[in-house]
Parts: sequence; structure tokens; C-alpha cells
Amino acid sequence: MSTQPPSHSDSSNLGIPVQTGATTERAVTQDEFIPQQPQSLKQAGLHENDLFPIVLKFLFLHGANSGSRIAQQMKLPFVVAKPVLAKLKSDLLIGHKSSAGVGDYVYELSPKGIEQAKLALSRSTYCGAAAVSLAEYKQSVIAQSIKNLKPTMEDVGAALSDLTVSRLMVSQLGQAINSGKSLFLFGAPGNGKTSIAQRAIRSVSEIIWIPRSLTIGGEVIRLFDPSLHEAAPLPQSPGITNEHEVDERWIRIKRPTIVVGGELTLKHLEATLNPVTGIIESPIHVKSNCGCLVVDDFGRQKISTTELLNRWIVPMESGNDFLNLPSGRQISLPFEQLLIFSTNLEPNTLCDEAFLRRIPYKVEIFNPTEIQFRNLFDQLTNQMGFDVKPGVIDDLIEYHYKRVGRPFRFCHVIDLLNQAKDFCEFHRKPLMFNKDIVELAVVNYFSGMEDLIRN
Repeated sequence: MSTQPPSHSDSSNLGIPVQTGATTERAVTQDEFIPQQPQSLKQAGLHENDLFPIVLKFLFLHGANSGSRIAQQMKLPFVVAKPVLAKLKSDLLIGHKSSAGVGDYVYELSPKGIEQAKLALSRSTYCGAAAVSLAEYKQSVIAQSIKNLKPTMEDVGAALSDLTVSRLMVSQLGQAINSGKSLFLFGAPGNGKTSIAQRAIRSVSEIIWIPRSLTIGGEVIRLFDPSLHEAAPLPQSPGITNEHEVDERWIRIKRPTIVVGGELTLKHLEATLNPVTGIIESPIHVKSNCGCLVVDDFGRQKISTTELLNRWIVPMESGNDFLNLPSGRQISLPFEQLLIFSTNLEPNTLCDEAFLRRIPYKVEIFNPTEIQFRNLFDQLTNQMGFDVKPGVIDDLIEYHYKRVGRPFRFCHVIDLLNQAKDFCEFHRKPLMFNKDIVELAVVNYFSGMEDLIRN
């Protein structure tokens, strides 16, 4: 594997790693997809049967409640919930306990309703927002697909501005994002492949809307996952909620970047039923729709690369994936994300030519040049507040890189500085980077790694 960038690349730094972590919520743009609040069951894409179990379970778990509170639980306007409540009352499953204002009542379960609520809970404990129809979800993915967005060189450069990358790499990555197709990031470990992959999606619009859950023939599939999705509530502006009349069954999130590594198995690629709650969990590639899915350390998963690529080969080409639900029903869901395979291995050792052809972009992440390595040291020592003694970096490079044939890696800079920081803090000394501390950091860090690093 080559360890230096080709001669035609521009190795100038596109930015300085000085992120503050502060972000400013942008205003809603005119072209942002916003799910509109339904005014009827038909507009919501639902049937009465989709809402009956939620109403019964809610009243069983929380006791008598008003119609407006039940509608609030389902994230639906009262006008949509009202006919559902009327139907349940006519079927003698619920009844009026008292009045709750104009046109509303406090509802309670009948003995028959209690039996039906228990039966519904035995099947699934889901008692939250009413689910969104599959057809409506598919339309939202098409409307918010990254394939609709065409980032510029400046957009991609800005997304990577806290990393040291070449303009060639920005161009290569930008072409892949522009196409919305999959890509390989490969190269020696420690040069930022995962960091680059995680920032790729920042070059396109930052916000999407996803349903909290989907319904397919009465089966509920959870889509919103707070452990993977970051909520991005609408900015608080006068009249913005009234203007858009948002469907609260949906949630506004930042375009997701989901990273999976060696723990990935075929189970994560299928819809799985939680036996305790009875709720179906959507697979990771569905949760990453309209965002980015990074398969990190590709080739080191518990499943073979052939198994993984065979599972995704058709979805990667067609943009649709077929899932088997626990009931035996098969459904088609969108497969619309920037799919990035990140690996320390050569792509041609992981899969054959037929697979490589279906991953059209292969971007090699090179080791830093000496200039880049020095610049990163300067940037990080200033940022971390180190007192760097004259000639220390020169000696480090001469004696611990050039003379021993050790290649530069971007990660070495921060790792060695963290060693120095730990030493100074432990010995209650001000942060300094001198010859003695460098020698100790090198011994701590590189011991046992010599053969691995040189190869």
C-alpha cells in the first residue's frame, strides 16, 4: 500500500481542529420536507383498527382520561381521534365517565374493554404515537434522499474543516456524496477514516423528518431510536408551528450517521421482534435512511464480507430492501443512505471484482506528509496549551520516525500529546513537551507495536 499522496494532490490543510462544539439551529427553509398534520384517518393513512389497541391500552394503563388527552397520546388532532372513540363506544368497549368540555368526554374501559386491552398488551406493549403508513414513509424518503442534494467542493471542505485532508480527497469524497452511492475508505489505521466517514453527511442539509414508528397490517415497527438519532426540534419562532401544522407522529432529527463495527451480524440487518414488548425493531440500514451508514473495520465482522455484501447487493443497486417480518409478511422498504465501508485492508482482498464494481468509489486515506505532521503538532500543542521546547519536534521526527523507518500517522500526534498530558498531570507539572517527556511517551506508546506499525 502506498504511504504518500500522489504528486498531483494538493496536500494543503483545509482547516484547523478547533471545534467549539457550539451549533446554531438554522431556520426552517422553504424546501424542507415537513409532514403536515392530518385532519382525518384517511389523510393520516390509517384505519380505525390501527388506533383501537392504543386507546384500549392507554386507558388500561393510565385509567380514565379525556378524549383530548387520548388524542395527545397518539400524537393526533382530536378531530382524527373522535370517530375512533365513538366506534369503541358503540362496540361497548369504552364508555363516558363524565363530561370533559365542549364535545369531549372522560372515557373509561368497560369490562369487555378491559379484556380486549389485556389481549392487546399481551401482543405488544406499544402505547405511543400512532404509527405512520408505509406508503407515506416511502414518499418521505424519496423527498429527503441525499441523492436530491448536490454538495459543492466548499460544502464538503467545510464538513471536513476540523481535519487535515487534501483537496484531492475532498474532491473524491464529494463525488461519492454527490452520487449518493457507496464507497470504500481504505488505508493504514490511525489516519482518520472513521472521522472522515462520520463527517461526510455534514456536507448536505442537516435535518430530516422520520416517523416514530411504522404500521404494516397492524404490526408496529419502531423507527426512531434515541440511541442513534439526535432530535432537532423546530426552532422557536413566532407562528412557525401554526404555519406548518406539523404532524407530531413524526420527529425532526439531524441526518443520522450510524457507525457499526466488528459487532455487526446478520441479525442487525433484519427486522427483529422484542419478545418482551412485542415491538418490531427496524434494522440499522433502515434507521440510517437519508443519512450515512458506516461499516467500520470492514472485513473484521463476525460475518464474512461475502455474507454481508450478498445481503446488501440487491438493495445497493435497486434502492429497496425486502424485509421478512416476524408474522411471515414480506415488505419492501427504501435503502437510501450514503453507505461507507471503512477498512485497514486492501479492498481487493475483501471481495471480488463483481462486488467492487458495485462500490464505485474507492478513496485511499494516505499517511500524512512530514509537513502535515508538523503542522498538526503545532495546531494541537497550541490548542492544548503545551509549552514546547525548541527542537523537540525535530528530534522526535529524526530519531523516532526517519531513523527507525516509522511512517507518520495522524493519530500519533494526539496520542503522544495525551501521553505527555497524563505525565504532567500525574506529576502536578505544567503542560510541557520536552525531550524527557517525549522519550517516555514514545516508550509507552510504541512498545510492542514496532512490527505492526512498520508493516
